[in-house]
Amino acid sequence: MRLVVFANEQQREELLSAGINDNCKIDWITSSKDFSLYPDADAIMDLLFEENKYDVVHLKSFLRKIIFVNSIAKTISEIDLPFIRINAWPGFLKRNIAEVACRNETNKKDAEKILSLLNKKTEWVPDIKGFISVRVVSMIINEAWFALEENVSTKEEIDIAMKLGTNYPYGPFEWGKKIGLKNIANLLRELSLTEKRYLPATLLIKEAEK
Repeated sequence: MRLVVFANEQQREELLSAGINDNCKIDWITSSKDFSLYPDADAIMDLLFEENKYDVVHLKSFLRKIIFVNSIAKTISEIDLPFIRINAWPGFLKRNIAEVACRNETNKKDAEKILSLLNKKTEWVPDIKGFISVRVVSMIINEAWFALEENVSTKEEIDIAMKLGTNYPYGPFEWGKKIGLKNIANLLRELSLTEKRYLPATLLIKEAEK
């Protein structure tokens, strides 16, 4: 199995955190244009898909291969191509379970084989904006910013309270910093177009725009 991956250094580390099967060879590229240099690859991963606002036109020539894209806010239905969405936001890719969405049953089986070579189990979720875990975490972060707006407590105290009280791995402000507040704010804006409960806190937006 030959896999070509376009990723940053953090994503690379997280993707390899559980090890890799000897039957899988990964070619790492530094530009999306380099996908064309590997015509014999079995699959490709564009883990910078969302951050770079990648033009999907460039991926159309690879549709005979399995294509993973890190698309959190845009669904497969919106992209309108038979991609496999994978949650590759900072911190999520290092889990031993890969959160993915796909509409093609044949592609699902192939994707599971590929991810198993990276020692990851596959969790198929609906093709919705934000997947499931990202929606939940984004809302936790958003509520923390609302609490800060209302002078409930400080960032540090809220982080400590949530880690001690709920056993979260990070406090909501720590989580937001790791993921990137721009990512959080953009997703919440997208979700709020149809569900007002996702409206991002004013302070969160201000901080994200700095």
